[in-house]
Amino acid sequence: MTWLKEVIGTEKAIIAMCHLNALPGDPGFNPEKGMEDVVEWAKKDLMALQDGGVDAVMFSNEFSLPYLTDVKTETVAAMARIIGELMPMIRVPFGVNVLWDARKSLDLAAATGAKFVREIFSGVYASDFGLWNTNVGETIRHQHRIGASGVKLLYNIVPEAAQYLAHREVSSIARTTVFNNRPDALCVSGLTAGAPTDSQTLRLVKDAVPGTVVLANTGMRLDSVETQLSVADGAVVGTTFKYEGIFENHVDVQRVAAFMNKVKQFRKGVLEEARTTLV
Repeated sequence: MTWLKEVIGTEKAIIAMCHLNALPGDPGFNPEKGMEDVVEWAKKDLMALQDGGVDAVMFSNEFSLPYLTDVKTETVAAMARIIGELMPMIRVPFGVNVLWDARKSLDLAAATGAKFVREIFSGVYASDFGLWNTNVGETIRHQHRIGASGVKLLYNIVPEAAQYLAHREVSSIARTTVFNNRPDALCVSGLTAGAPTDSQTLRLVKDAVPGTVVLANTGMRLDSVETQLSVADGAVVGTTFKYEGIFENHVDVQRVAAFMNKVKQFRKGVLEEARTTLV
């Protein structure tokens, strides 16, 4: 049994993204509508995700484009306000992701009580945002300094819009990341948000680190649930849940429900197969 069962309540867990609109300081922020509009948008999406039956949610500043690797204080403050206002309505375990700043993500988790954080914790990358360096040793020490040692860390080892600078095989990256850092999970992504995660890459990573939780991080769709969950331990799902599957749209509760019904059928089949094997 993995930690997913303990923290989220199920194996083969689906973590749904609650994408936050542009925040103060972001180029896309609308000062006329203000933070009230951002909170209302997030509230509507949160309720649709929960009513549709997702296992967990993760709040991210998805529309803070273009992203920073040293996120400003106003972004973290805005995200904390949003989560604080939504707290009475949150019915499932939740995590946070301050794109793309691991320490700020941990700060937000400590302030809000988030159970997990997804980030780029280790490695050096050539990316759309410039040369992307990390300092995992300092980040983990920061985690313990601020009292967030219980927060689960989801390491994105195939980040969107970036390539590992050393040109290493993904299986090698997975093995050394697990050996050196002891992540709670590895996330395997497609090229951008909503882009499918390659099933072959998922298999390479899972085979390399069979004792570590591996999550499909982008692009899982209704027709790929069985294929990807047969390899991955769970998935992070965002764009698939939007109206017409379009990144910028609101969450469609009917799409969420249909997707989660498919997931639950798959999980039921896995349990039945396990029982048969035991007999």
